Amino acid sequence: MIEIEGLTKKFGPIAAVAGITLSASKGDVLGLLGPNGAGKSTTMKMIAGYLAPDAGHVRICGRDIETETTAAQILIGYLPEGAPAYGDMTPRHFLNFIAAVRGFRGAEIKKRALAAAAKTELEPVMDQPIETLSKGFKRRVGLAQAILHDPPVLIMDEPTDGLDPNQKHSVRVLLRGMAKEKAIIISTHLLEEVEAVCNRAVIIDRGRIIIDSTPAKLRERGPLDDVFRSLTTSDAQRAREVRP
Repeated sequence: MIEIEGLTKKFGPIAAVAGITLSASKGDVLGLLGPNGAGKSTTMKMIAGYLAPDAGHVRICGRDIETETTAAQILIGYLPEGAPAYGDMTPRHFLNFIAAVRGFRGAEIKKRALAAAAKTELEPVMDQPIETLSKGFKRRVGLAQAILHDPPVLIMDEPTDGLDPNQKHSVRVLLRGMAKEKAIIISTHLLEEVEAVCNRAVIIDRGRIIIDSTPAKLRERGPLDDVFRSLTTSDAQRAREVRP
């Protein structure tokens, strides 16, 4: 459902992403980990078609994100870094707006908006301006718009950022519940999130994949914190790739 081949992006002389190749199938929840500046957000922006790669290709359910952009993006739910939204709108207005943009009409707009709000537990703040909401609620508005059209592919940059422990648990339960019918990529710096939600763990450093494995196999190498630290502070060229 997600095919990435040789994805590359440079900013001046710096290679933010250096030839990433990976794929995700239906039922995969792929956790993208790495230190700050590893290339996680840049990779996700290219997968979603927000940023054009210098080289490489991304296909979403067989559709090329560059040459069939609209057809590919219809199939994606994208939660970007920071969860941007129109601050003067309420969550109700914003989700109705997103439903209309996604092509829904009539009563289906309200139905989709309310269903997404219920899944993300937004009901208490549906009529408050988004700019007045806490960081956690703003994040949940972003999550709601990403799942509103029930896409087969979800690309989520730090989906639980800013949420309290109970909210994080609710979002993880939601992701696990959706995972059976979707391919999901989440970036995170929370190792417990990978263990709780993901069936694959991909660690990138300096724009390259250095590990593509499962949380269980990584755990066999020792505590995940220690494994992560050792891999992302060593030379990515010398790191041994481990696959399931």
